This record gives sequence, C-alpha cells and structure tokens, in this order.
Amino acid sequence: MTLQDIANYAEIIGALTVIGGVVFGLIQLNEYRKQRRDAVAAELMRAFYNVELADSVTRIHTLPDHCPVSELRKKGFERDALVVATTFETMGLLVFNRIADYAMVEQLAGGMVVVMWRKLDRWLEALRVEQSQPSWAEWFQWLAEQAAARKDEGRPAYIEHRDWKP
Repeated sequence: MTLQDIANYAEIIGALTVIGGVVFGLIQLNEYRKQRRDAVAAELMRAFYNVELADSVTRIHTLPDHCPVSELRKKGFERDALVVATTFETMGLLVFNRIADYAMVEQLAGGMVVVMWRKLDRWLEALRVEQSQPSWAEWFQWLAEQAAARKDEGRPAYIEHRDWKP
C-alpha cells in the first residue's frame, strides 16, 4: 500500500465522518424539536389546570356575548377578563411562532377561545382605545379568529372518534 492509497482512504474516512456527524446532528435536532413540542404541550395543558383561569372563565362565561364594558366593570370582572386575555394571548403568540402546534391548541381550547373572545371583544376594543395600545391582546383576537374560521371544518371529538379503542 502506497502513501497515496493511505491518503485516499483517510480522505474517504474523513468524508464519511463528516456525513455521519451531519446525520447525527439532524437526528438530534429532530429529537430536540419533539422534546420542545412536548414541553410546550405540557405547559399549555398545565395552564388549564390553573384554578385562577378556571374561575375567571367561569365568571366571564356568565356575561352576554359582546358584553358592554360598563356591565363587565360593574360586575367586577375586569381582573377575570385580564386573566383570560393574557392566557389566550400567550397561546396565540406561541401558535403564530410555531412553538405550539395549532391543531393541538385548537383541540385543547379552540371552542373556549372563540366563546371568550365573543364575551370580551368590546372590553378589549375599549381597552385598546383607553390605553392607546391598538395591539393589546392582538394574539388573543388572532387565535379566536383562526379557531372561529375553522370551527365547522370537523366534527367534535366525541363524534369523530366515538369508535376509537385504546
């Protein structure tokens, strides 16, 4: 075996090592993305186990659709509205930036987001004017509009998957 042959083998081994490293890196990146998605899913689900959010949603749910701002404030529900708005604002931003999967968020909270937006839309519009902040709760509104646009695309899970077996 000549020195040239050894150099050729070393070059081949080096190329294979680089290719193997790239493949390994891509596999690790894919695993990282799965872990991140799972972590985000767990955090989103944890948000719904928050008693404060549950209490706020329960109170806001009693309001009429497109509730006048004066009625919401008269009942003392502004803090509840803030809890709901900031929770769904975060979800909307996570979905838009593709950190959270839209389908999962829609399945988890799509109907609730639409209903809460319907209840709070006038309050949020008034708050934007009062605070001179037109982007206030913009991702909550965006998420509600996305969910409302898709609400009739499928059947509810209890119908769609009634024959599912574990």
